[in-house]
Amino acid sequence: MPSPIYSSVKRGIQRADALKRWLIILVLLLCAAPAQAQENKLNLFIWSEYIDPQVIQSFEKAYDCKVTVNLYEDNESLLARLEGGGTSLYDVVVPSDYIVHTMISRKLLAPLRHDNIPNIKNLDPRFAGREYDPDNMYTVPYQWGTVGLYVRKQPGETIDETWGLIFDAKKQIGSFLIIDDARTAVGVALKYKGHSFNSTDKKQLREARDLLIEARNRSLGFEGAVGAKNMVLGKACRVGMAYNGDAVRGMRDDPDTYYFIPREGSEIWVDNLAVPARAPHRDMAEKFINYILDAKIGAQVSNFNQYATPNQAALEFINADDRKNPVIYPPPDVMKKLEFVKDLGPRAAWYDELWTSIKLK
Repeated sequence: MPSPIYSSVKRGIQRADALKRWLIILVLLLCAAPAQAQENKLNLFIWSEYIDPQVIQSFEKAYDCKVTVNLYEDNESLLARLEGGGTSLYDVVVPSDYIVHTMISRKLLAPLRHDNIPNIKNLDPRFAGREYDPDNMYTVPYQWGTVGLYVRKQPGETIDETWGLIFDAKKQIGSFLIIDDARTAVGVALKYKGHSFNSTDKKQLREARDLLIEARNRSLGFEGAVGAKNMVLGKACRVGMAYNGDAVRGMRDDPDTYYFIPREGSEIWVDNLAVPARAPHRDMAEKFINYILDAKIGAQVSNFNQYATPNQAALEFINADDRKNPVIYPPPDVMKKLEFVKDLGPRAAWYDELWTSIKLK
């Protein structure tokens, strides 16, 4: 039989061992808590007025997380932010089609793990696998739309639906704004002259530059699409280059305004969801992308911002009036006049140089 002293020492050692084990467990729990809290976050970098706040709230509830939303107004700002260290700040970004290839080539995006995004099957084949990301390795389509003119009408007025409202002083019907986006502004000037939106002919580009400089001198200046819509709504100008979804919401607020795609043609674009290369919450980012690709959630996004959905499964849940609205879903004859902005490789720098001269002269 062990002596009383031995038993007492043994019990003391056992208690010390038990206390040590509990201390180790406590330390592990304390260390794990911040990691868990850190994981339950999502940092979204997106265009303004581009997602239903209720979608954000429902995602937070579904995944017990906190979503922080930061805004930008053009692709160039997004690109500059990511190149300046933003790849480790944001979890989901929303680049337009033509800039995706640049982001991939500069290693700014992380590959998507499709096993985590089963709802990718819901995409409309017309918008999935486009040339800038053929296998949707880095991006999935979010919304698509067009660029046109958003105009305030006068009673009884018939408006000539042409880019000449911007580029021909004789057709100008009042004050106007030029969209603050190099590829779009130069592209519509090219379309007005009967050229491709993606021309790399230097003579045609100089022609577009001269048109824009002349128009700039008659204009109220350059403005983002949302700002232009708001200025037309506020009666600060009569004509603004705008995105169709912004314009649809403006027309709902003021029936004396309307949107059209000029007869010369314009741009069709696809915005995409992507994960930056060093996203701090990559798993949550892919959960968010999968959530947006759900048929009903995808429809909720489009019903809110009134852009067209690239989610084929969502179409049955889109508001009936929106499905029939030619401003949101253009008819075939208009679709034939639209061009996607293409990645031009090194020649894209020509547009940047042109844009600098247009802004400075």
